[in-house]
Amino acid sequence: MSWQEIIEVINVPDAATARKLMEEIGVDARGIELMVPKALHYCLKLKDVPARAANILKQEMLARGGEAAMAAGVAGWSIEKTDVLLFATRRQLELLVEKLPQQYFGLNKLAAAIQATLNSREKAGIQEIKCPRGPLVLGRRTLVMGIVNVTPDSFSDGGFFYDPGAAVEHAHRLVDEGADIIDVGGESTRPGHEPVPAEEEWRRLEPVLKRLVAEIKVPISVDTYKAITAQRALDLGVDIINDIWGCRADAAMAAVCARYQAPIIIMHNQQGTEYQDLMFDILTSLKESISLAEGNGVLPEQIIIDPGIGFGKDLQQNLEVMGRLRELKVLGKPILLGTSRKSMIGKTLNLPVDQRLEGTAATVALGVAQGVDIIRVHDVQAMVRVARMADAIVRRF
Repeated sequence: MSWQEIIEVINVPDAATARKLMEEIGVDARGIELMVPKALHYCLKLKDVPARAANILKQEMLARGGEAAMAAGVAGWSIEKTDVLLFATRRQLELLVEKLPQQYFGLNKLAAAIQATLNSREKAGIQEIKCPRGPLVLGRRTLVMGIVNVTPDSFSDGGFFYDPGAAVEHAHRLVDEGADIIDVGGESTRPGHEPVPAEEEWRRLEPVLKRLVAEIKVPISVDTYKAITAQRALDLGVDIINDIWGCRADAAMAAVCARYQAPIIIMHNQQGTEYQDLMFDILTSLKESISLAEGNGVLPEQIIIDPGIGFGKDLQQNLEVMGRLRELKVLGKPILLGTSRKSMIGKTLNLPVDQRLEGTAATVALGVAQGVDIIRVHDVQAMVRVARMADAIVRRF
């Protein structure tokens, strides 16, 4: 066939892909750097923009070859505010950022936010998170966090590892199967769970953590939203705190993690499933939790985010978040995904908890494809294999 008959449409999700494509056809290094910003296309969504500001954005985007979509009433001044979608290459957005500081109606502040968003979205490379047992190295491959529930009522394996000896033995098994992190929880957070007092939570955790700190070499995480439990665990030598309420349930949590310079996993969570704009609301909530943590002294490079699949979301909302995980990258933080055996899988496939392995595998593969850095799972050996296969395709290590 002739060259005019076959056209390939290529997805270019990031700068690394754009560079690789140009290198493959022999573009010189200077040309690559000049053209990468033109190869990256974005759709940025702004909420509740005043009509006057929206009209200026429209003009400025058109002047740079981009586009701004907004509610029909803006042009006729029949509405006071609108959501705005900016469609542009990175270069067009960079030119917009240069002009906006000269504008009014809040557009001068928008410039810095757009630049920060672009920088976070394109953040790449190898990152290390410091832990007492050695750093977590992100960016080379997807890390696997193995779950150890020291509870009598966990939705998936409640009671199996309630005995401290059984829990420690299970943790060793997960490490042997390839777990990069062990996450230990002393309170079930399944839907409808009964909160456990801090003293009872610690009674369950303490004997297990004492042995694990002495016996295993991979970082240990404690799944708790209580600051006193986090402090006790960190005193023992635990590496990471995994807070399902993102520092919101206990006002002292962020300060405790800061005091120990401990990494913290900040999860999105809320009461009920009402949202005005699902992903925008989740991003806003996570950003507020990040600001709370950093404002209390947690180092920015020690924060990991989790979209909270199964928490404060119904089935369709969980599925939508799963399909839009890549959007979390605008926050500039490593992403943890926890879908293992959850009700989203059970409801979708109409399967009980003990038959959700394949469904979990599908969510893990999709997560890796969208740039997730850590997966939190029960079935470590199987999910290590899934992650490695997905990494080989996505990261091509």
